Amino acid sequence: MVKARTVQFVSKPSIVSTAVGVGPLEKQSPFLKNFDLIYEDERIGQETNEKGHAQLIEETCKLAIMKGGFEAPDIDLFLSGDLVNQMTPSSFAARTLATPFMGMFSACATSVSSLITASFFIETNHMERILFGAASQHNAVEKQFRYPIEYGAQKPPTGQWTVTGAGYGILSTHQSEKPYIHSATIGQVIDCECLDPLDMGSAMAPAAFDTIQQHLSQNKDTSYDFVMTGDLGKNGYAILQELIKSSGISTYPVDSYRDAGAEFYGNNDKFLSGGSGAGCSASVYLGPIYAELLSKKWKKILLVATGALLSPLSFQQGETIPCIAHAVEVTMD
Repeated sequence: MVKARTVQFVSKPSIVSTAVGVGPLEKQSPFLKNFDLIYEDERIGQETNEKGHAQLIEETCKLAIMKGGFEAPDIDLFLSGDLVNQMTPSSFAARTLATPFMGMFSACATSVSSLITASFFIETNHMERILFGAASQHNAVEKQFRYPIEYGAQKPPTGQWTVTGAGYGILSTHQSEKPYIHSATIGQVIDCECLDPLDMGSAMAPAAFDTIQQHLSQNKDTSYDFVMTGDLGKNGYAILQELIKSSGISTYPVDSYRDAGAEFYGNNDKFLSGGSGAGCSASVYLGPIYAELLSKKWKKILLVATGALLSPLSFQQGETIPCIAHAVEVTMD
């Protein structure tokens, strides 16, 4: 059943297994206990950051498949995306996994856009098991979008730390005792004419607000344990709270909202405004949040991944930063 931009999935596609892999600095995250693979080497033994990025995706995907009791040939489709040019890390990982593959790109919102796409395939009975997720690698992304880390450029307090992380899961037909996708809201591009690539939170907050507003307006009788955005960081999260306070879009108090980026590194000021990157929300959603749903700590959560749709070229040409946010309602009976 379709209601404007919100879709309800009658078949209740279930997330049957997940895996999260992270880099060495991510050991400082309060979510560490819910990460499966923790690497001591940012490049994971590879000669370049980009090859390490692909290796991170490949090994995390293999673990998600194994934890689900499957083998690679059992996977009907692999949906993945990242932030590196033409998503080569995802494509190169798919080359090794040897599964049917579709590249996904919604910037840092890819974790949820891949899950929504997978849900449609399950809903229409075209496929039974889909591997989905997203990843980022700090050094590779910083080099592409800002400055190589060797340059030693100083970031302002609004800056965020690109997470070296990969979060992947298997979505399948409904299984009891597994979290399932009840509904989703597809975002639309919002451009508030922000120009600063070191302040992604300010650019993305209005897109998050728009998607949340749309989703809640179509689900007025639904009660959530909390709403969690992807990687607004502390700065963008504060802006979102102000937008919520002034709008009256729901009865939820602002403390019913959380942000994965703001929480990823705790209160460690070294990481400035918090975590970012396609692997940020993917690691949190498919790590600690998934574990808490399985344990029935939570019953119904709205996950809203956010993404800044800029490129190095668009920034160099003086373009503004359009943003997107996609939402999924994950339920545990």
